Amino acid sequence: MPMIDEVLSEAGVDVADLAAIGVGVGPGNFTGIRISVSAARGLSLALGIPAIGVSLLEALRYGHDGPSLSAIDARRSNLYLQSFGTGRDRGPEMVSFEDISHWAEPGLSVIGNRCHEIADTFNMTARPAAFAPASAIARIASARWQSPAPRPAPLYVRAADAAPSKDSGPKILT
Repeated sequence: MPMIDEVLSEAGVDVADLAAIGVGVGPGNFTGIRISVSAARGLSLALGIPAIGVSLLEALRYGHDGPSLSAIDARRSNLYLQSFGTGRDRGPEMVSFEDISHWAEPGLSVIGNRCHEIADTFNMTARPAAFAPASAIARIASARWQSPAPRPAPLYVRAADAAPSKDSGPKILT
């Protein structure tokens, strides 16, 4: 919350001046996604303004025309992928690097993490993102904020690494 105050202050804007909130919903770090979506939903409720969720894969593609493949590093030789403008859009999905060949299509531009490696390996074209992620999320949210939309929710593409203990809880002695 202090960072939000700092950003608004630098822009010369007060939280009461906001008409809507754009928030990145993932995929990405579980904790970061939960915090960002919770903060946006809390502010949205408190201020009585809409919160608009935007996936980072969509934000990477923003500003590009034509068929494209957005890629985000998912660690352990995996990537989060989503294709756009192909006529058979796919994703978001977590895909191993070796399985990207199933996503490769002629004329496809790759945007995001490992885009040059993907483009060289699978005969596609690498392109940089047209906007920084926060800027793209804000622009997409700005275009959508007056249309009815569901409340933002985290976009979890893979299962959490941490899981609740399977052991029974402690016994309470009386």
